[in-house]
Amino acid sequence: MSIIGKRTLALFLAFLLCILGAQPVFAEEAKLDVSLPVEPSNLAMNVKSAILVEQTTGQVLYEKNPDELMPPASITKIMTLLLVMEALEAGKLKMEDMVSCSEHAASMGGSQIWLEPNEQMSVHELLKAAAISSANDASVLLGEAVAGSEEGFVGMMNNRAKELGMKNTTFHNACGLDNKGHLTTARDIAIMSAELLKHEKIKEYSTVWMDSLRGGKTQLVNTNKLVRFYDGATGLKTGTTDGAGSCLSASAQRGGLSLVAVVLGAPTSNDRFAGARKLLDYGFANYAMATPPSIDEQLTPVKVLHGTKPEVAVQYDPPKAIVVKQGDEQKLEQRVSMVPDVVAPIEKGQILGKVVISLDSNPITEYPLKAAHAVEKMTFRNGVKTLFGSLIKLK
Repeated sequence: MSIIGKRTLALFLAFLLCILGAQPVFAEEAKLDVSLPVEPSNLAMNVKSAILVEQTTGQVLYEKNPDELMPPASITKIMTLLLVMEALEAGKLKMEDMVSCSEHAASMGGSQIWLEPNEQMSVHELLKAAAISSANDASVLLGEAVAGSEEGFVGMMNNRAKELGMKNTTFHNACGLDNKGHLTTARDIAIMSAELLKHEKIKEYSTVWMDSLRGGKTQLVNTNKLVRFYDGATGLKTGTTDGAGSCLSASAQRGGLSLVAVVLGAPTSNDRFAGARKLLDYGFANYAMATPPSIDEQLTPVKVLHGTKPEVAVQYDPPKAIVVKQGDEQKLEQRVSMVPDVVAPIEKGQILGKVVISLDSNPITEYPLKAAHAVEKMTFRNGVKTLFGSLIKLK
């Protein structure tokens, strides 16, 4: 063996001893604690409970007794519509599917389209009746179409509520008629309203002012007056019963800002519309959406210790937009914190740091920096591969 060969082998063996004897040191995972500031405000509204949230982020902009348990009346149908939209997207239902009315669905009182037992309507027509005219019979029939029975559908409603983090909600029916224990909160209604609005198709129903069924014989008029009279209204659902009073979950969008205003327990219909309008006006007048500045120029690959590659690239998924007070859109700052090095093995998506977004030096949210790809630990076998690869390149 030549002198050069002996030196190469010695260096390689020393290299492997360092690797195999090294103790792994793992980067501590960044803890994400999103906490956006809420500006307190007092709005004069004749309602028992209210909340205003930005739809896409869930940021609360105003609240009044938001966690008080109350009957939701027909606002219940937001969950019914959500499960129907999800069933449609999953292929479990089709818009053109014809549904035969059961005795049970036909027996619903309150707001209805007077379905007769065995009468058939398409899912599309039933959606119009439920979303526009708040028809109880159509809503229950849609629930039966999804789950086979209203009881089974109510179980789905409660399960979905838990999945969405609706901590104070219990459903007992699919339409919202007063029922002991059928309760929710303004906060929970805002959560399910925002989830429903993720399905753009629902707006083809919730924004309609007038329509008809049965060849024009049954007229549908939207129970939500804001659809006609409020600029940017996208829905969503009214509710009225003796136990609930007058309720409304109203949604609207202007200039990239999407808001959901929920008011519960208003003494009159006019009070609920006035309250929701005041909440929406407050939101659009005081808040805006801002996009965080790019951090690409601040990012460099992280050094990898004892790995098959000397470094790992960094990737991230920043929030698409952040709610700020109007005028603060250009004041967002981002501070990057990243480990100087990381010990292999590294998994794709492993957290390597975080970015804190601040406004006027006050942190408002943060997001993680992650490994863009995996890096294996250098082992004897990997070391041999790397050595031979290097020797081949030297030829």
